[in-house]
Amino acid sequence: MPEATIGGRSVARALSDAASALTAAGCDTPRLDAELLLASVLDVGRERLVIDAQVELAPATLERFGTLVARREAREPVAYILGRKAFRRITLSVDPRVLIPRPETELLVEIGLTLDDGARVADVGTGSGAVALALKDERPDLSVVGVDFSVEALEVARGNAARLGLDVEFVHADLLDGVPGPFDAVLGNLPYVAEGSALPPEIELYEPSMALFGGEDGLDLIRRLVAAAAVAGVPLVALENGLAEAVAGIMLRVGYPSVQIVRDLAGHERVVIARR
Repeated sequence: MPEATIGGRSVARALSDAASALTAAGCDTPRLDAELLLASVLDVGRERLVIDAQVELAPATLERFGTLVARREAREPVAYILGRKAFRRITLSVDPRVLIPRPETELLVEIGLTLDDGARVADVGTGSGAVALALKDERPDLSVVGVDFSVEALEVARGNAARLGLDVEFVHADLLDGVPGPFDAVLGNLPYVAEGSALPPEIELYEPSMALFGGEDGLDLIRRLVAAAAVAGVPLVALENGLAEAVAGIMLRVGYPSVQIVRDLAGHERVVIARR
């Protein structure tokens, strides 16, 4: 792996050089990315970079930092470079076997937190286990099952559960097929990108395609899951997606009488909730 050109030896200059390189590469948050990478190399918090701005870095540290910056210049996501991503109160191990948890996915956790004591919840398309594990962390009384079709993703999720000491069952299944119920709620962040859609390099080049694309219109898996949940009598279904109006229509057509669209902090229609 080549190194990025980091000319200065001080913390401040190294960060400045790295941010310039990442800006030229088209990264959205170049300064933040540079700080996260250097803080990881130094094994310190980002606040230490301000305190130690004029401290000179050892050549080996600069070399390691340059290698990580070069990976980010190639648009590899910072979470994959670092191998971790913070999500609510937990930190998850992540790699290209799973999608990187996004802040907007926390909406699914917040919905799960409203469930009655002892409720049984399925997190379908669990990936790294983010939603399932965050729910169990904040609501130990819930019975949580994480479901995924990807055996590789389940390896990551089970590893996260073991490291965090959280009792979540992870099941290999095609949506809810063969997963023992009943469930009080089904939560999910299923693939919803239409085949052939253009995506940012961080996503297109690095994140797993099977967790992104949902058929010609992006709705194939969502249709199947909503229909299965309706047949099983699941009283609450909440799905994160970028096709809110279409998903709401699907939920209404299969017989859910109450459908609500929730916006994320950026104002985008993000989660659709069906209740009966």
